[in-house]
Amino acid sequence: MHTALITGGTAGIGAAFARAFARRGVDLVLVARDDARLAEFSAQMREEYGVRVETIRADLADREDQQRIADRLEHEEPAVDILVNNAGFSVRASLLDPDLSEHDRGFEVMQRAVLKLGGAAGRAMAQRREGWIINIASVSAFVTQNNYSAIKAWVSNYSESLNVQLGSSGVLVTTLYPGWVRTEFHSRAGIKGSSIPDFLWLDAEELVEECLRDVARGKPVSIPGGRWRLITAVLRTTPRPVIHRLSQILTSRRAKER
Repeated sequence: MHTALITGGTAGIGAAFARAFARRGVDLVLVARDDARLAEFSAQMREEYGVRVETIRADLADREDQQRIADRLEHEEPAVDILVNNAGFSVRASLLDPDLSEHDRGFEVMQRAVLKLGGAAGRAMAQRREGWIINIASVSAFVTQNNYSAIKAWVSNYSESLNVQLGSSGVLVTTLYPGWVRTEFHSRAGIKGSSIPDFLWLDAEELVEECLRDVARGKPVSIPGGRWRLITAVLRTTPRPVIHRLSQILTSRRAKER
């Protein structure tokens, strides 16, 4: 493996993936919306790790930008051996909101772009008979809070379906299910997280290292943190009416933190 393309690659979990790959001598293609941040972070990666870093300024809510990244994955050199579909944000709009603009952006960035880039990477990697695709879902996929939960449930099903379709091609698709991770994701969403117990928070660097161990072992699912694996196992076997009640409680607490 020589080159990793990471969407949302300059902050949070994406930046943690970039550092983890750079430490291993893997060259980077970083995709993000902020030119200044791309320049600063890429310079840091080059200086600290001596890897080649390519940057692409793109807004994955824009279909032309989605196509540019898909073309980079499928047709351009150097070949991308690892794709991390990480770009995302919290969709705060109510499901009853008549204005669908935030929902539409969520669909574009966290569903259509994931589908588009996953397909491009899958085709190119299958021809070379090797490659890794890592799609970032969320433990939220197992509850029913909002459209973010619904979107991440789609990512979960899509990733497993893509892994099945790629079959014996030599390409592995792994779905990463983070719990609560200490990044700027929550502050951007206006969520303080003060009601979340400390023991439930995960460190982004540790989360990524555990994920990469799972990928190296050929696992299609990665749930870092023993406590989150237990929580996820419970959620998967809990009756749906109980999940609905739990989701109502979580949504109520989340509203109080804003």
